[in-house]
Amino acid sequence: MAEQGRVIVIGAGIVGAAIARSLVRSGTEVVVLDRGPSAGGTSSGGEGNLLVSDKGPGPELELMQRSIQLWSEIGPQLRDELPAGFPGLELEHKGGLVVATTEAGAVGLGRFAVQQRTAGVVAEEVGADRVRELEPDLTRNFVTAVLYPQDAQVQPVVATESLLASARQKGAQVRQGVEVLGPVLSKGRLTGVRTSDGVVNGDAVVVAAGPWSGQVAAALGAPVPVKPRRGTVLVTTRMPQRVWHKVYDADYVGAVGSGAADLQVSSVVESTAAGTVLIGSSREQRGFDDRIEARVLAALAAKALLLFPFLKDVAVMRAYGGFRPFMPDHLPLIGPDPRLAGLWHATGHEGAGIGLSLGTAEVLSQHLLGAAPAAENPFRVDRPSLRPHLEDAA
Repeated sequence: MAEQGRVIVIGAGIVGAAIARSLVRSGTEVVVLDRGPSAGGTSSGGEGNLLVSDKGPGPELELMQRSIQLWSEIGPQLRDELPAGFPGLELEHKGGLVVATTEAGAVGLGRFAVQQRTAGVVAEEVGADRVRELEPDLTRNFVTAVLYPQDAQVQPVVATESLLASARQKGAQVRQGVEVLGPVLSKGRLTGVRTSDGVVNGDAVVVAAGPWSGQVAAALGAPVPVKPRRGTVLVTTRMPQRVWHKVYDADYVGAVGSGAADLQVSSVVESTAAGTVLIGSSREQRGFDDRIEARVLAALAAKALLLFPFLKDVAVMRAYGGFRPFMPDHLPLIGPDPRLAGLWHATGHEGAGIGLSLGTAEVLSQHLLGAAPAAENPFRVDRPSLRPHLEDAA
């Protein structure tokens, strides 16, 4: 679609919001549809991570590096575009500290950091004295640690609403409480969608519905292998700040890259601007079962105490969970669907969707508007690593 036209974006989470803003700023007419409220799904349950520390060399890391650059640029833009008093993004360049508590973990972490440095990631091995300066309350029982100063964080709900507000100011429509039920086809091309609120016509349809993208794409006649991957987070009561970076154990990278369906738990601990401490991270494939289970909470707490023993005396205020959009080859899906003209995808980011949203919007907009050749897109639907899974999804 090289010409400007009307684009329907399905999903008012942060990826859909970023795409809407990017397209409408190019002069494209945009309507965003969501069956629930904006930022009401995965974006509301995320921690707002912008991480290079958990990504090895390759296209996802490159997309995150570009996204972090865009996040640094967009804050001043939004301040100029939005009314005075609109909440800021809470962009915080807090940095990440990855800690290995075993010899095996230290070997793996060291190798991983070496690989990342070849791709431009700042990964600084730090000794015990430096670690005590960075995190005075961290356990002394660790083998090695690597500091990632490029890691950052935003407030995901505020960021989503800011992007949507910016898109609205440029003329985008955002329709909440509208469920997509099926396609509108003309001569084999997708020209709109049937919804719970009538037919919505468009020149292109972008599925950006996070973990629900598999269901939406199937309803439109082109299934993709996006599955929900459940995660749970503990939140402590407010207290004086004692955790200064995003701190996680070296097992986290393995859990992110694992395709296992059973429960994967690693320790991720960080403070928030509100004075609480967030404790994660779990990953489990169990459909859209949203129960919060004691076995998961106990595993998260036990892992966190290995890094920060002082947490044993801190009360937990609440727990919440959400679903990440999991892809079997661990790469997001960004681009046109070769099976159905007019259908585009922007999904499958798993736990990196907040950080990758701006880069995703840039890639999709460039391809949708004909500014970049499809062959240069490593996230395209017909990539070799995805073809067997597309057949299974069908």
